[in-house]
Amino acid sequence: MTELLLILCLPLAGAAVLGLRGERTWAAEANAAFSLVTFLAAVALAARVVGQGPLVLLSELFFVDALNVFLVTLTAFVGFTTSLFSRVYMRVEQQLGRLTGMRLRLYHGMYQMFMFTMLVALLTNNVGILWVAMEAATLATVLLVSLYRTPASIEAAWKYFILCGVGIAQALFGTILLYLAAERVLGAGGSALLWTHLHEVKDQLEPTVLGIAFVFLLVGYGTKVGLVPLHNWLPDAHAEGPTPISAVLSGLLLNVALYAVVRNKVLVDAALGSPLPGYLMMGFGLLSVLVAAFFLFRQKDVKRLFAYSSIEHMGIAAFAFGMGGPVAAFGGLLHMTAHSLTKSAIFFAVGHAAQKTGTQNMDEIRGLVHVSPAVGWGLMVGGIAILGIPPFGVFASEFVILTTAMRDHPWAAPILLIGLGVAFASVFSRLQAMVFGDTTAKRLPHPPALLPVFVHLALVLMLGLYMPPYLAAWYRQAAAMLG
Repeated sequence: MTELLLILCLPLAGAAVLGLRGERTWAAEANAAFSLVTFLAAVALAARVVGQGPLVLLSELFFVDALNVFLVTLTAFVGFTTSLFSRVYMRVEQQLGRLTGMRLRLYHGMYQMFMFTMLVALLTNNVGILWVAMEAATLATVLLVSLYRTPASIEAAWKYFILCGVGIAQALFGTILLYLAAERVLGAGGSALLWTHLHEVKDQLEPTVLGIAFVFLLVGYGTKVGLVPLHNWLPDAHAEGPTPISAVLSGLLLNVALYAVVRNKVLVDAALGSPLPGYLMMGFGLLSVLVAAFFLFRQKDVKRLFAYSSIEHMGIAAFAFGMGGPVAAFGGLLHMTAHSLTKSAIFFAVGHAAQKTGTQNMDEIRGLVHVSPAVGWGLMVGGIAILGIPPFGVFASEFVILTTAMRDHPWAAPILLIGLGVAFASVFSRLQAMVFGDTTAKRLPHPPALLPVFVHLALVLMLGLYMPPYLAAWYRQAAAMLG
């Protein structure tokens, strides 16, 4: 109980404190401190769930099991490391005149509010509150994407608000249909919205209503995941918002939205008794991989490049969960973890590179390894990891997903391979020029603080080389729930 209250109350308290005093010189340290204690509480909650099993807390309002506590821990960890990165990054932005004290206060306050909404979405037992939390996360990130108040950032925030607002409305309709189906079995009242109660009667729910509900839920939450063709907001939001927000959008928010889809898929699978929900997710996933891979060739902005890479990788994860079964689910969970850690590390390095060169245009970013070896090698290693080159964790997850597809759905394997091959060619050619190309820029006198980059990449390397037994057991337990 204490750990749960800390996880929920600390970001909310941080949002209140930093919303009032977020422009002060100590605000960045306070933001990191709130994030650190939240992460430690998440670790304590994870240890408790591993030791005692699933927990239902606060009059069944919150439910914690191996699946969501794993995502809570990952969310809190990336939130903490991103807050460390943003300490230096946002101060430089203020020195460059891109941010005022008032906007810095808005950034710190909304950062903690964004973390709060994601954690509520992951921990709640009520599918209605899950929807409310996802909508609140949308509103918080709209303010963060438009932080610079440039015409391009305001346009990106408006596009994000409109598209995700329409998407989340579809998810609301799907949630209403889910409640109508559950009401016939569980009776009117709040229990028909509780996931634990829904799970107990999932095979008794009306299949026709559940099938229609899942279509709306997939389209609604799939918009937040960035699945093609619902992805148009994502590249603009990444390119125009502050780089720390790009890191948490790619590394965290997409995972939370996919979690909402997967939780509902478990109910619909049991009610329908058919592979239709899985085929829908597989179709959206493969389309996302292919479209994102070919769009990578056209990008000139480095943040837009890696935004399309996020669409590709969330497509791979959606495809894995669509296949179903414990092995595919294991690969999907591992892929979500490796992608979150790797992509956030890449955005950290990209943020420093763009800040030092004064541009996000890849044609103007050259020779990073000569200008700043830490930034150059961080970006290169991160790029190699995200492209699925061994021995990093992304390779391990893609190998599991691809071999499972070859066994169960051989028609899909060539599509995946084409998408992965095109993405590799698109990204690696750009990375090579940015990192090792010729440049006349002078070497930076001091290396930037990139500890979060190399910590993330070290964890991704560990996931590819050796997975601790307790972590593997954790993944298997969560995968069994989905399988």
